[in-house]
Amino acid sequence: MSKQIGILHLGVTIAAAVAFVATWSSGFLVPAIAAAEAAPLTLLVWRFVPLAAILLMVVALSGAARGVARIDIGRQALIGLFAQFGYCTAVYAAIASGVATGTTALIDAVQPLIVAVLVGPLLGLRVRGAQWVGLLVGAAGVLLVVRSQLDDSTAHPAAYLWPASAMACLIVGTFLQRRSAPRTGMLLTLTIHVTVTTVALIPVAAVFGALGPPASASFWFAAGFAAAFPTLAGYGLYWWLLRRVGVTALNALLFLIAPATALAGALLLGEPLTPVTLLGFVLCAAGVAAVLVSGARSSRSPAPSGRRTSASASPASELPAACSAPGS
Repeated sequence: MSKQIGILHLGVTIAAAVAFVATWSSGFLVPAIAAAEAAPLTLLVWRFVPLAAILLMVVALSGAARGVARIDIGRQALIGLFAQFGYCTAVYAAIASGVATGTTALIDAVQPLIVAVLVGPLLGLRVRGAQWVGLLVGAAGVLLVVRSQLDDSTAHPAAYLWPASAMACLIVGTFLQRRSAPRTGMLLTLTIHVTVTTVALIPVAAVFGALGPPASASFWFAAGFAAAFPTLAGYGLYWWLLRRVGVTALNALLFLIAPATALAGALLLGEPLTPVTLLGFVLCAAGVAAVLVSGARSSRSPAPSGRRTSASASPASELPAACSAPGS
């Protein structure tokens, strides 16, 4: 019975990982596809405004905020400013500046290596040797994917600072979430993040004259899609997988974002897809597999006393209460 339960849990984790890659990747494509309808900033605002209203109503009716301390709400508000407002704004700015969707996804591609370096001093976790090999192989694959798209890019070199800024914001938000211990369930956590992002976006859009939405049905379909998938599903799965597989394994999954985005960009936007890009796909997959397999082995092997915990072993015991259950 325990073996069957283990297989079931593994299947759920794999399904969640696949859904995470698909929904997170879609966040890079929506603004590029909808660019003919409205400015990316306009789409970003109306991706969050209706969603914030709906989530606030659900929280009020369900009582999900009852008994939660102000300090916990404040911590989640700060995390939301980095992980959603800072991240999404920079991503949309990169795409608006002409950076290809697959190249924009380098935000998620470089992040795993930076996180692997920081988990030791900041979280007291240890990255295993096999995981380092997987991270480096995945990074090489991402570099090939991104390099294959750079020749056809028309973006100014300064535009590539936007993806770097987005990466930094998501890293800060992730580490703040790992180091904090708020008493907010997933529903309230996402509601706070979305609401704070909405409040921050509205004045920015007003300053740039991008607040008014077009009346076209295709725009509202794109905004609704972005709210449901990259926002609710993508971020919900991000925080859930952070608990389920640990910070190193989750960040290894981010290596798949650039290939998935590049493939979708080739199919939907006509962006280049070369043999070098395909080789990058293979290396990304191999790197992720190496990290996940090593993490699975370490979770089955008890850590010697006195040694730091592996970055992917027993992640649930190290995660704050905000991520303790996906629907709590």
